[in-house]
Amino acid sequence: MNAATGSEAPLPGRPAPAVPDPGDGADVPRPALVRYALGSAGMGVYVTVPGLLLLYFLTDTLGVTPWLAGLALLVPKAVDIVLHPFVGSLSDRERARRGTRLRLLTAGCALAPAFVALFAVPGPVADRPWAAALWVAGWFVVANALFAAYQVPYLATPTDMEIGYHGRTRVLSFRMVVLTVGILVGGALAPLLAGEGDSVGRYVVMALVLGAFTVVFQYVGIGGVRDLLPAQGPTGKTVDRHGPALAQVRDVLRRNRPFRVLVSCYLLVSTTTHLVLAGLPYYARHELDRPGFTTVLMAAFVAPALLTTPLWFRLSRSWGKQRCLLLCQGFFAAGALGLAAGKAAGLVVPVLCTLVLGVCFAGLQLFPFSMVPDTVRAADGDETGRTGAYTGVWTATEATGAAAGPYLYSAALALGGYAAARAGEEVTQSGGAHTAILLGFTLLPALLMAAALAVQSRYRLDARFTAPR
Repeated sequence: MNAATGSEAPLPGRPAPAVPDPGDGADVPRPALVRYALGSAGMGVYVTVPGLLLLYFLTDTLGVTPWLAGLALLVPKAVDIVLHPFVGSLSDRERARRGTRLRLLTAGCALAPAFVALFAVPGPVADRPWAAALWVAGWFVVANALFAAYQVPYLATPTDMEIGYHGRTRVLSFRMVVLTVGILVGGALAPLLAGEGDSVGRYVVMALVLGAFTVVFQYVGIGGVRDLLPAQGPTGKTVDRHGPALAQVRDVLRRNRPFRVLVSCYLLVSTTTHLVLAGLPYYARHELDRPGFTTVLMAAFVAPALLTTPLWFRLSRSWGKQRCLLLCQGFFAAGALGLAAGKAAGLVVPVLCTLVLGVCFAGLQLFPFSMVPDTVRAADGDETGRTGAYTGVWTATEATGAAAGPYLYSAALALGGYAAARAGEEVTQSGGAHTAILLGFTLLPALLMAAALAVQSRYRLDARFTAPR
């Protein structure tokens, strides 16, 4: 794409898409864009709270051993590998037949009750760690399915819109700011409402409050989607011919190399960020000796995005998304290593390093999500007829990372001999457990993000988008 004109750049051997391109999307109605973005507030809560507290809830409230707790979070997410592409294919059929994806979005608003049930473990079940793990895993599957029903069609909106390279970044920058607010609300309020994990009841209150917050903003987001993409009747595009959902996964990955590279990179990025979320409560409690400091670190991790997302957007207009993304990945790895200083450096160094991670986190969310529509639009004009297939693969990748991160951290805890505890119990952790808590939170994410940087460096599409005339 030419950065000045916003014209699309096709993949090699593919025709340019025959669609009008309004360039930077400045003519998109701001009120509708804001309503659309507000839908991300509820999404931010759900992507944050289970990742931040669910592993800790299992090991330090329900007494589930780390290896079983990790499995209870990993197995439900494995279902997402099939579920998300299926939902994406279904949303494409809805779009083709009805002109909208709103029915799936509305179904996804049933997420809040499942979110509450996730933490509302009955007493007889909570008394048996294996039964508690099964309860959480079962409701996690249900909640993930409902979240997919909302997330997949919601994220297809920027690709469905007739806007260009910078316009997609603009739309996603609005979404990222509001998503950050949702992450901040969930990440800050959840630990405060749940306390130090001393009772299941505290977690249930937390889930009720944040579940209500989630569903309100989900409905607001649906209104934004309706305004940005009014129903136009059947689109005339045939999606059934692309075959079953898993066949579409194989097809979009095979046909679209830039998308394949981006997905591979984001799998590592999502794994890393969710590992950091899962490790925060353990790091605050056992390395900083301040259990209540989880809220402070979470705020330091998320709050910078409110200020830096607009700055990243402006910088990307000069540097391009690829360079900015590589910069974020490099500094994130450095910030993670800095956290290894722990309490020996006082509290200032961990907070500053977490702020660095937060600045980078803003770009790690903004740029990959805004590059997905670039890869779809650049493939060929027909690819927009199965935007949901691409979005389904993308959200399945994110969900896989959301499972892999906590699982890797739980594996590190298990290897270090971390001792699980029931609510109210005090357990002294061994030296090996403390080493696992620290290295799993610092060295491991640094290595994963370095691998993501190496994979992302193979992405070539951005260079053609930003090439001068």
